[in-house]
Amino acid sequence: MNKPWFQVAIGLGSNLADPAEQINTAVQSLQALNSIRQLTLSDLWRSKPQGPQDQPDFVNAVCVCETCLTPEALLVCLQAIEKNQGRIKRRHWGERLIDLDILLYADQQIEQPGLVIPHPCMTQRDFVLIPLAQVWPQDHLPGLGRLEELMAQLDQSFILSPSSTELN
Repeated sequence: MNKPWFQVAIGLGSNLADPAEQINTAVQSLQALNSIRQLTLSDLWRSKPQGPQDQPDFVNAVCVCETCLTPEALLVCLQAIEKNQGRIKRRHWGERLIDLDILLYADQQIEQPGLVIPHPCMTQRDFVLIPLAQVWPQDHLPGLGRLEELMAQLDQSFILSPSSTELN
């Protein structure tokens, strides 16, 4: 029996060791999974840190793809990619080699320990909503409202510019 495929949005961010290359490596790791198909990546966006300001600027992007994994299994895969790339959490909202977050999983709303979908902070982050708007095909985000309205309601901007570093 064929497994169903679900459309998901994944947030990517890095601010260490050539951030654009870190995002490129993570995207390649996602594309290498048999459980991921039809991956589309947004532009890269340079943003100031949301947390401690004594760290480099971030490069952020969003990819949309289809997966046959459950949300829990997808989270495990994303954490494995982070670990394989050498991610070490030094401090909350601190510098990192790579950060991968499940933003949306089809139209599902999930709230369980260690996994909340839609991502609980995405509506406060222009570095998530702006690239998401480039690649997410629907205007409505489950449980959150219209993407255009959410972007209009942002009260703080972190994005500095589109990143000048292009992916290969």
